[in-house]
Amino acid sequence: MNVTHLECALCGLRHEARTLQNLCVECGKPLLVRYDLAAAAKGFEAAWPEKWGDRLSANGRSILARDSSLWRYREVLPVDDAANVVSFGEGWTPLIPVKALAATLPVKLDLYIKDEGQNPTQSFKARGMAAAISMAKELGVRRVAVPSAGNAAGALAAYAARAGMEAFIFMPADTPKANVIECRQTGANVTLVDGLITDCGKIVAERKEAEGWFDVSTLKEPYRVEGKKTMGYELAEQMSTGAIATGGERNREMTIPRLPDVILYPTGGGTGLIGMWKAFDEMEQMGWIGRERPRMVSVQSETCAPIVRAFNEGKRFADEFENAATVASGLRVPKAIGDFLILDAIRASGGTAVSVTDAELVAAVAEIGALTGIFAAPEGAACLPALRKLIAEGQVRKGESVVMFNTGAGVKYLECFQ
Repeated sequence: MNVTHLECALCGLRHEARTLQNLCVECGKPLLVRYDLAAAAKGFEAAWPEKWGDRLSANGRSILARDSSLWRYREVLPVDDAANVVSFGEGWTPLIPVKALAATLPVKLDLYIKDEGQNPTQSFKARGMAAAISMAKELGVRRVAVPSAGNAAGALAAYAARAGMEAFIFMPADTPKANVIECRQTGANVTLVDGLITDCGKIVAERKEAEGWFDVSTLKEPYRVEGKKTMGYELAEQMSTGAIATGGERNREMTIPRLPDVILYPTGGGTGLIGMWKAFDEMEQMGWIGRERPRMVSVQSETCAPIVRAFNEGKRFADEFENAATVASGLRVPKAIGDFLILDAIRASGGTAVSVTDAELVAAVAEIGALTGIFAAPEGAACLPALRKLIAEGQVRKGESVVMFNTGAGVKYLECFQ
């Protein structure tokens, strides 16, 4: 639709958009999709003519009369032909006020959970795979491969099956059993590896040419981040129109576009955080928001915290984290290829990076569940003890609005609670 080219996130080298691409041919860093945002804005305006703050209709419906999925933002998504969209209705997850949980904090906050566990395949990974597999289909791919700590594998298996593709998945041997079963039951070829996700990634890289696989590893192709950036678009839409989960009613007093003051995001590969930061930039260029940004907070486990360590040391690139181990399997990424993009966003936003213990994040699952009814994944639950640390340090203040991302459903991690 409005795609102009692909661009290296580090060196800026321009690449063709309508051919299969993995990493930058010059420096080996991630490629990002670039759009004609003036054309995209006109496309939105045609279906969406009112000013953002006036876009509630008389019956309180949301601002776009489109499907309640991430494809409502199709002007800034890469698929040309709608016939190639592979979808289970992913996206448009609820933004849930959690007042009882907020009441346990030492300062008064407007606290929300964006519950990505309500996506198809029960995690935010559905967003990325919807975009990646749709583009793979459009570009003629028949076989896809991925290394995964769990939820990305389940998403790839499901979307590949829906697209009629073969999926080849490599996961650490101690990946939660639910993820392994999910992949096998949706037709994927699953290999368990004695090692970490980085070891699985090496296998994919070594074999993909001979096997004819297209590698859809995190940020090693340009499109997963495009699906995940829609979390940023949704936040802006939900908060500016009052389309928040409050029993179906909308807050009609919320008449100006706004974003939260703080976003806490559990970070493994970090594409969700990177994607939202990209979305905010696109929205500003289209005139939807101003220059203000939420403070972005990367949350990791103390036993796998490469981003936290690099942030504290003032580095732009993170060294590999030795002996990485955490029960929150999605956080067990010892070296993220998009490390510099995560760290750039954190610093540009005035945010920070925080680590918590495994004991803290597991305990937070039960606390969140008892006070909100949300059975959070351990990764998402890690945001709660991280928030308490930020409050104690004065980095989150009274009266601010805070969104914690629950990136998946706790039901996939039953081994953590036995």
